[in-house]
Amino acid sequence: MLPDISQLPLAIQFTSPGPVLFELGPLTIRWYGLLIASAVLIGINLSQYLAKRRQVDPDLLGDLIIWLIIGAIPSARLYYVIFEWSQYSQNPETIIRIWEGGIAIHGAIIGGAIAALIFAKVKNISFWQLTDLVAPSLILGQAIGRWGNFFNSEAFGSPTNLPWKLYIQPQYRPSQFADVAYFHPTFLYESLWNLMVFGLLMTLFFRGWKGQQLKTGTLFLVYLVAYSLGRLWIEGLRTDSLMLGWLKIAQVVSLTGISLGLAGLAWLYLYKRSLPDVAPVRKEDK
Repeated sequence: MLPDISQLPLAIQFTSPGPVLFELGPLTIRWYGLLIASAVLIGINLSQYLAKRRQVDPDLLGDLIIWLIIGAIPSARLYYVIFEWSQYSQNPETIIRIWEGGIAIHGAIIGGAIAALIFAKVKNISFWQLTDLVAPSLILGQAIGRWGNFFNSEAFGSPTNLPWKLYIQPQYRPSQFADVAYFHPTFLYESLWNLMVFGLLMTLFFRGWKGQQLKTGTLFLVYLVAYSLGRLWIEGLRTDSLMLGWLKIAQVVSLTGISLGLAGLAWLYLYKRSLPDVAPVRKEDK
């Protein structure tokens, strides 16, 4: 008979200390905001470091990050609000309260990609080169940002009694699970998955593939496929997914991302052709 792993002694129970880090008079510092800010700062420095390794002006990446923030954060919020409109239509004043949570990474990716495309056109630099330099920072930022869901007691999974489990306070539990205390810590699953993808991207960046430097666009396409594969199965455990009818939007978008990523990689390596771009790949002597 197989052992009951729920009774293993090395159990880990996660319990959120709450969304607020500290309060100083009227100033409230939330974990969610701190984590997002940290992810942005780390991402800027990492992308600029990778740009130097590819002989690209790192100041370009610093400028790009501003464009990405302007494009990604409002898009992430808008994406979430659209699919949760029944909730926000009752309290429209809460739409701007992004510090309380409620953003969608797929919305951020779409908005960021549009911003990066415009930036590449304006600066006359390869769009795919930019995405390759940003992809590792993006997935690392996602790994960090997922812990914001932990502090906000959101984006958790279905009930579980596994040794690793997340305690959710009654006020945050879905109505259908009002009497259930423990849930899958899907924030942790995705954070760990994203860290593995980050490791893969960094390895490919520095070592290439079979001793050869990657073709422009490869790193972002690998990110698209690898992240989407993880999100596809993790989303299946979620209880608070954004829905369109009976479909989980994140799973539909993930399947689309996998398909587009594989198609792009096939275009690069099977058909041996370059991806359509707005400008040629830029290299600058530093």
